[in-house]
Amino acid sequence: MNAVFQTLCARLKAAGVPDARFDAAQLYRFVTGRDPRLDDGPTPAEAVRLEKLAARRSAREPLQYLLGEWDFLDFTLKVGPGVLCPRADTEVVCESAIALLQGGQAPVVLDLCAGTGCLGLGIARSCPGAQVTCVEKSEAVWPYLTANTTGTGVRAVQADVFRWYQTLPPDSVDLIVSNPPYLTAAEMKALMPETAHEPAMALDGGADGLDFYRLLCSRYGTVLRPGGWLVLEIGCAQAQEVLALGAAYGWQKGSCRKDYGGNDRVIQLQKPLQTT
Repeated sequence: MNAVFQTLCARLKAAGVPDARFDAAQLYRFVTGRDPRLDDGPTPAEAVRLEKLAARRSAREPLQYLLGEWDFLDFTLKVGPGVLCPRADTEVVCESAIALLQGGQAPVVLDLCAGTGCLGLGIARSCPGAQVTCVEKSEAVWPYLTANTTGTGVRAVQADVFRWYQTLPPDSVDLIVSNPPYLTAAEMKALMPETAHEPAMALDGGADGLDFYRLLCSRYGTVLRPGGWLVLEIGCAQAQEVLALGAAYGWQKGSCRKDYGGNDRVIQLQKPLQTT
């Protein structure tokens, strides 16, 4: 193991990077294309580039931004400054939506507040024939969403979800999935250093963190077909509040699924079937 890599590990650790050795190895491989455990050391040009990236990571800029891409489920997404980094916890949201769509024929799916498009793309990959639309408002996010969806058959729409429902015909969608902004005002003031680099638009859920859940539960039910599903990522302490919102707006079969860390992460709500 070379001295440059050891110094990089120590530098990131001193800066408070949570998994400094992992991040150092990722940066070393990104710059050199070689395994730091087997490499004699970077070339002078590589060392200059590595130093610049080390400085940015020491300032707690997300590793994902530095690498320019990140894995989600079984595929890789383009990421960078201005977009929310895809997280492993969100994979459970995608898996929940996919399970609900099994057996359906060409289901129509909306991914609202899509960001990188990770949820919509994951559904499209696992549900051949699904008609998936990813909706995102942010100008900064748009280049990443379009890059990730190009050639996949997934449609990208730039729109504000607080108004977009007005353009949709009733009873036209089978499933809506969303990882909306859900941090409270207090949580926005106490962000981890890496999260503070991510866009506030993708994090801020209003004073109590529930602004987007109120919107989705109150306005998007008409868009779903009877029996259709709303699948939502939540903060780990929001399950009861979001389930209560769903019940208040007439949704049925509300349930919560935990992520692989054991935290509440996914709320599923079903639009009632039509009665005869």
